[in-house]
Amino acid sequence: MQIKAYFRSLYRYKYLLYILVTRDVKKKYRRSVLGVLWSMLNPLLIMIITAMVFSTVFRFAVENYVLYLIVGQVVFTFYTESTSFAMGSILDNSSLIKKVYVPKYLFPFSRVSSSCVNLLFTFPAIFFIMLYTGAWPSWRTLSVVVPLALMLVFCLGVGLILSACVVYFRDLFHLYGVLLSVFNYATPVFYPAQIVPDRYHWLLTLNPLYHFVTAFREVLYDGGLPHADTLLACTLLATVAIILGVLIFRRAQNHFILYI
Repeated sequence: MQIKAYFRSLYRYKYLLYILVTRDVKKKYRRSVLGVLWSMLNPLLIMIITAMVFSTVFRFAVENYVLYLIVGQVVFTFYTESTSFAMGSILDNSSLIKKVYVPKYLFPFSRVSSSCVNLLFTFPAIFFIMLYTGAWPSWRTLSVVVPLALMLVFCLGVGLILSACVVYFRDLFHLYGVLLSVFNYATPVFYPAQIVPDRYHWLLTLNPLYHFVTAFREVLYDGGLPHADTLLACTLLATVAIILGVLIFRRAQNHFILYI
């Protein structure tokens, strides 16, 4: 019922949400000459550098490594950006929260939504690599909206938790940066999951990002539909994250005014 109430309130404040998302997107590209083009150029430039290093030095035996890399890289960047931005959303908008009544969950929601907009801007870069490497898109490519929607819900849940906790524990900013570094190496973004020894493969399944990266690759890299077990894992992760996020945020939000 709490989640339904959140979505009803979200619809009531949809115009404010639109303004917040637009503000966040414009703020990211303020005074930038290329503007939103950086959303396409940035993953391409990072992909080129990373591919040069890992395809020549480490020589991973991955067919079409460039496409494999950029898909994992874009998904991981979306998670990193959305949750990191959402974490500071309450503190960054403390002056507004103190002056007028605004549903506080709108701020982490707007940050995650603006990051999703940035993610959509990177899709042309992915399609360019698909065409360049001969991995032609098909009607199955449209099914990418399913893992995208699930990851959006997952990131929103994590963002709600982080934004609530950081109000009381500011060191979380630094701790989460360390955790993201761990996730970067624990998630098969630039290396194939097959190189992980079988006896340690269970550790990959404990990493939520592994399942989301896999779901995106099953569509954009393999050219098929997301596997049922992958979608099931992503659905469970998204459901648990959003439920915990709503419960924790709702419990903590009444005392934000005392700490921001």
